[in-house]
Amino acid sequence: MTLKIVSTPDAPAAIGPYAQAVRFGQLLFTSGQIPLKPDGELVSGGIAEQTHQVLTNLTAVLAAEGATLKDVIKATVFLKDMNQFAEFNGIYASYFGDHKPARSTVEVARLPRDVFVEIELVAAVSVETGRN
Repeated sequence: MTLKIVSTPDAPAAIGPYAQAVRFGQLLFTSGQIPLKPDGELVSGGIAEQTHQVLTNLTAVLAAEGATLKDVIKATVFLKDMNQFAEFNGIYASYFGDHKPARSTVEVARLPRDVFVEIELVAAVSVETGRN
């Protein structure tokens, strides 16, 4: 099996030595997404607006390989302030609906650009079609 670098113009471009996502066989690993718009501009607002933008970005990265949030196996969430967890969690739940992937959520001292949230995902995709 080989690694495939995944990228889409519908999410912010990688701004360092990393890819938006990497596919290995039937697994797709996204890099952490912060609330940047695809043009690289930081979204304004608080945890709600930032969470929406992060999940929009991740949806676009998954779509580049024919996947959706329903294909997500594991999410790792980094929050600047765990006091914002309830607001974050309500928005997160609205994107995933009945699908409940495994998830870890941790509070961190600081995130890039001093944002409130960063999320990375692992998703399953099929070899044949790029979809699970």
